[in-house]
Amino acid sequence: MNHPKVGIRPTIDGRERGVRESLEAQVMTMAQTTASFISANLKYPDGQPVECVIADTCIGGVAEAAATAEKFERSGVGVSLTVTPAWCYGAETLDMDPHIPKAIYGFNGTERPGAVYLAAALAGHNQKGLPAFGIYGRDVQDAGDTTIPGDVAEKILRFVKAGIAVAMMKGKSYLSLGGVSMGIAGSIVDADFFQSYLGMRNEYVDMTEFLRRMDEEIYDKAEFEKALAWTKKYCKEGKDYNTKPKSQREKAVEWEKVVKMAMLTRDMMAGNPKLIEMGFREEGLGHNAILAGFQGQRQWTDYQPNGDFLEAILNSSFDWNGRRPPYLVATENDSLNGVAMLFGFLLTNTAQMFSDIRTYWSPEAIQRVTGTKPEGAAANGLIHLINSGASALDFTGMQEIDGKPAVKPWWEITDTEVEQCLEATTWYPAITEYFRGGGFSSEFLTRGGMPVTISRINLVKGLGPVLQIAEGYTVYLPGEMNRILTQRTNPTWPTTWFVPRLTGKGAFKSVYSVMANWGANHCASSYGHIGADLITLASVLRIPVNMHNVEEERIYRPSAWSMFGSDKEGADYRACKNYGPLYQ
Repeated sequence: MNHPKVGIRPTIDGRERGVRESLEAQVMTMAQTTASFISANLKYPDGQPVECVIADTCIGGVAEAAATAEKFERSGVGVSLTVTPAWCYGAETLDMDPHIPKAIYGFNGTERPGAVYLAAALAGHNQKGLPAFGIYGRDVQDAGDTTIPGDVAEKILRFVKAGIAVAMMKGKSYLSLGGVSMGIAGSIVDADFFQSYLGMRNEYVDMTEFLRRMDEEIYDKAEFEKALAWTKKYCKEGKDYNTKPKSQREKAVEWEKVVKMAMLTRDMMAGNPKLIEMGFREEGLGHNAILAGFQGQRQWTDYQPNGDFLEAILNSSFDWNGRRPPYLVATENDSLNGVAMLFGFLLTNTAQMFSDIRTYWSPEAIQRVTGTKPEGAAANGLIHLINSGASALDFTGMQEIDGKPAVKPWWEITDTEVEQCLEATTWYPAITEYFRGGGFSSEFLTRGGMPVTISRINLVKGLGPVLQIAEGYTVYLPGEMNRILTQRTNPTWPTTWFVPRLTGKGAFKSVYSVMANWGANHCASSYGHIGADLITLASVLRIPVNMHNVEEERIYRPSAWSMFGSDKEGADYRACKNYGPLYQ
C-alpha cells in the first residue's frame, strides 16, 4: 500500500561562515533521531512501520523550504514535523501547505534558542492562519543529548497519529450501500461534511447490486466455498427464538446468502483482482472505500437476510482468509457513527464496535428487576451497549494483553485468540419481528474490565459537526443479573455493559447524565482510553468537542487555540469556527 508519510523538516539558522556550519550535524541528527523514533513506535493499519521522509538539506531559508515542499509532494508526505535546536528565520522556513497537519519541535537547550524559534514560528503560523502544534520539553537538555524526553515523545506520537489519520482519510470514499435506514439522521449521508471536513468523496450503490452480483455470479466462487466451509466450522448456530422457525433447508440458503453478502460488500469497498481476471473489470476495481454503511432496514431486510453477519465479520480482525485489518461497515448506514469508528480505527489500528447506546440501568432499577443491587464498578449504574448482532467479534474480549481482556491490532492476535473469539460468539436466527427476511445475528457478552472509549459525531444545523467522547470500562455482571437484564431486551444480540468515568461535573456528573447528553442512538467503541487522541484529531479537522471526560493535562491542540480564550472548550468552538473545515 502507498501510505502517507511523515515529512521531517530540519530547520537551521541560515547565517553562513560560522553559525550554520556549527549547527548542521546537530540539526540533522535531531531530524534522524525523531524519524527513527516515529517509525519505531507507530504503525499503519497494515502493520508496516510509519515511514518518514527527511528534507535533503537543513532548511535555512525560503529556497530550501520550497525545495523541501517539492520533495514532500513527490514522496507522498501527509504530515509535517519541523525540528530544530536553534533559532531560525521564522517566516522564511515555515511549511505553508494549508492542508497538511503540522507541528514544530523546538529542542529545550541553553546553547541555542530553540524555544525562541518555536515561539516565533508558531506566531507566524497563527498570523498566517496555518494552525500548528508546538512541541517543547519541560526540562533543559544538554546540546549533545539526542534522547527524546517522555513529555516530548507523548506529544510527537499524539500529533503524528492524528496527522496520519487525517492523511489516510484524504481522497478515500464513504460507500453508501443503500439509502436512509428507518429515518435515522446519520444515514442521511451529508456529502459536504465528508468533503469539507474529511477530504473524502461519497459513493452510492443501490442494494439491488447485491442481488445482481449474486444472480450473475460476480464473485470468486472458490473463495465462496472456502468462506462457507469456514463459517460452518466456526460460526455455531444458536436457538431459534421465533414462534415459527424456518426449516434447516431455508436456513442453509440464508447462510449462503449472508456469506456472499460479506464478500460482495468487501469487493464493492476495496475491489478484487480476481473479478478482473473473471472479466468483471468495473466491479473488480471497487469504490476506494475506507468506510461503508449498509442500509438493510427495511427495504432489504423485509425480504432478504439481514446484514448482521457481513457487518460483524468485516468489522472484525479476521475471517476465512485469516487475520487482516478490519473493513469498517456502519450498521443502518449511519455514516456519522461510521466516521467515529474510522477515527478510532486509524488512531489505534484495532477493530471498532458499533452499538446502540440503548439503556441506562440505575442501581435501583437493577435491584428492582433482579433482586440484587449492583456492586463495584456498576454501583452507580451502567449503560447497555447493544445492537442487532453487528459488533466486531474482537469485542468478546477474548484477546489478552498481560493476561487482561483486550482488543489488539490484527498482527498481534494469535490463532488461538481468533478461535476463542469465534467460540464465544453464537449466531442466532434473526428475529423475524425485526427482520422478516431472516439472516443471523451474533450474540456474545463482552468481558469486564476493558478500558473503552465511546465516541460519536453529530451534525447540528448552523454549527456543523461536533464530537462527543466518553472514556470508561466494560463491566462484568454476575450470571443471573446479566441473564435477567439481557432477556428484557434481545437475547440474540451482543451485550456490552459500559460504565463511563465520572468527573462530578457537567455531562459526567453521573452515568445517567452521560446517557442523557448523548447526541444520537448509536456510538462507536474503541479499546483503550483514546479520548486525548480523538481531541487532537478533531482539532486538526476543525471539529469541536462538545463533551468529554479527558483530563485537562492530556488535551493537546494547536497553539492558536490558546488565543481564543482561557475556557478550553469554548476556545475550541471559537477556533474551529474561525478556521473552518480543513478542506473548505
